[in-house]
This record gives sequence, C-alpha cells and structure tokens, in this order.
Amino acid sequence: MGLVGFPNAGKSTLISRISAAHPKIADYPFTTLEPHLGVVLLADQRTYVVADIPGLIEGAHEGHGLGTRFLRHVERTRLLAHLVDISEATGRDPVHDFEVVMKELASFSQEMAGKPILVVATKLDAAQDPERLASLQRMAKEKGLAFYAVSSVTGQGIEELKYAMGERVLAPLPGH
Repeated sequence: MGLVGFPNAGKSTLISRISAAHPKIADYPFTTLEPHLGVVLLADQRTYVVADIPGLIEGAHEGHGLGTRFLRHVERTRLLAHLVDISEATGRDPVHDFEVVMKELASFSQEMAGKPILVVATKLDAAQDPERLASLQRMAKEKGLAFYAVSSVTGQGIEELKYAMGERVLAPLPGH
C-alpha cells in the first residue's frame, strides 16, 4: 500500500495516524526525504504495511524534485492511495494536482499508472470552499475510482479509509 501525492498533501500525517510510524511532519515541501513504512493493525488483528512515499511534483519522472529515486518504491505496492490536499493553502486546483501526479506515474511506468487507486481528499478540516471537495469527488466518480475524504487532524474519515485500504490490500490476488 503506497501513499502518493504532492508534497504536503498529508501523507506523513496520515501514516502517523493509522500506524505506529513517526515520520517527520512539517509545513514545508519535501519534509519526507525517504520512504517511511508503517504497519496498520485492524481490529480483527490483521495487519498491512503502508509506505509514505516522498511527494511527487511535475517532472518527477525526469528527476525533478526527489525524482525517480522514489518512484521505484511505488512500483512495489499493490494499491495506491492518492492523497490530494483540498484546502486553499496550496493555491492549486485539487483536480489538477491529481492529474499531475497521475501523469508522473504514467510517464515513469504504464504498469504503475494501471495500479488500483483510491482518491483521498485530505485536510478536510482546513477546506473552506466545498466546491474543491465536490470537484475532486466528481472527477473520481467519472473515472470509477473509490473516493474518501479525511482529516488527519480531527480523525474524520480515517477509520473508514484505514479499513478500505486494508480490505483491498489483504484481498487475495486474482488467480491465487
């Protein structure tokens, strides 16, 4: 299970909420300089591993930002949770952010672009404009992607997301 998204999308905060991992969390880009792993424990005692992948930016497949070094880690995951900051703090459009990261994944590897994806709207507690959430949710529905909205600060939606990720990651692989 890999967490992907722009820098500061909430990946480190989420992994710290759903596992015992304690990655560095700060309000500046590229706080995460190496992948962090966390083991998520479900109520029925099943576990799965989540990887907090450093933020991806436009041009990552060409080495921009932290580049291809971390895209290789994403290749090893069965499922991606694509975290998108819906707060106004970024000044960017959430749907555009989603598309940029998906383009980077596809440019690096078509196999990666074909991985199962959950769209996760983050920073729900800080979002003022409900249209930012609604537009991302519409886009996910149009693409047939599962959608979750969470706030790692308040805990809203976290348990539902944690179990949804677990059910998908722990499901038997097709043909096994």
